[in-house]
Amino acid sequence: MAVHRTKSSQRSSPEAEKLVSDAISLAASGSQVEDRFWEERLTVRLMRLLKSQNQNVIDAALDQTFRINTVAFEVLADTAETLAESLKIEHENQEWDVLLIAMPIVAHTRYQIPSGPLQTNMIEATAQALHSSIAATDARLAIVPWLYSIDQMPHSHCQTRILMEALASAAICAKEVKLELRDMSETIAVLADPRFIIAALSAPSGSPIFKWQEESPARQERGVSLIGWQTAMHEPVASMLPGCEFELLLPEAYFTNCRLADKHVRPLSIRAGVNFLESTLGILPAGLSCVVGAFGEEQADEYRISFSAKGSSEVMYGVIWPLYDRESVSSDALNDLSDDESPIKKICDALHDAGVEDVFRHAMLFDPELCDDCGAPLFPDRSGEAVHAEMPEDTPTQQPLFH
Repeated sequence: MAVHRTKSSQRSSPEAEKLVSDAISLAASGSQVEDRFWEERLTVRLMRLLKSQNQNVIDAALDQTFRINTVAFEVLADTAETLAESLKIEHENQEWDVLLIAMPIVAHTRYQIPSGPLQTNMIEATAQALHSSIAATDARLAIVPWLYSIDQMPHSHCQTRILMEALASAAICAKEVKLELRDMSETIAVLADPRFIIAALSAPSGSPIFKWQEESPARQERGVSLIGWQTAMHEPVASMLPGCEFELLLPEAYFTNCRLADKHVRPLSIRAGVNFLESTLGILPAGLSCVVGAFGEEQADEYRISFSAKGSSEVMYGVIWPLYDRESVSSDALNDLSDDESPIKKICDALHDAGVEDVFRHAMLFDPELCDDCGAPLFPDRSGEAVHAEMPEDTPTQQPLFH
């Protein structure tokens, strides 16, 4: 997905350089008049790339601005996301605003988290809950009849724009959503993962799309909308996700909610892993030892957490804590706990909250290696080697893959 950071190995191009230049100019602007000038330039360039499906140029520009100017990166990332997840379209001499929204379900289990086609009653329940708790009075909607795993979501700005355009007319005209959903990728089985229902909300341009945009008495604050949404959707989701514990997040713009759900699931992945090891091997959390290391090519792209039995050097399980575009860690702060907002501090807090007391942190940056045979990620051991995580031979055979 486009919410994940790109790789600095990508070559720059004239088109990417122009994007970077416009983003830096917009970030440095000191007036709204100048803002509008650079915004128009940036929008035209990005729309040209989105229409031609030239995601590589967008990624290269994002990567370059991320490394040299974080304010310009935010400007470029926000503009690209806005153009991918929203549009204006004319229908019967009326201009409409359309926004792609994601409805995250953050779930964890000891078994398997379902994904796949949504039944008609689930689509109807979702539509009713959206109208009653989220969508503005005059808003119209179209729901994709699929429960997405993260592996099945659009993986770029260009792919997101294609989905947005496919849903726009269905939302405005209240038509059936027609998408080819048979060739979805396989869902990777993990213990904690978000699931998403995706929809398009539309409203006449200039009109509210969400209830919290409306005037009184129709106006409803976000917190009230969230409670109403969670109440209305709890029973339908519970029947759709048997054996799972879950939390429903507020339906919001696509990219914002993809990031929010991904971040929300990270501590749950640790807790689910600890629970899995306790239920499968009978090892209490206090009997576990964890090693945490940062992994990436030139910068930390993720942390990998190894689980071992206390007193053993054998890594038997692993969890990945990915970092996203708006998160960065300097090379001299990979294991610094002084910043409460740093990823390593959040990881250690999540481990301690799950009952793990023995946590070892590496200060080095590991290469993001995968197993040559099976493609599984390698995890750090205490000696500083990246190794394959292997459950004991007498472990029950039905296991989830690593998160």
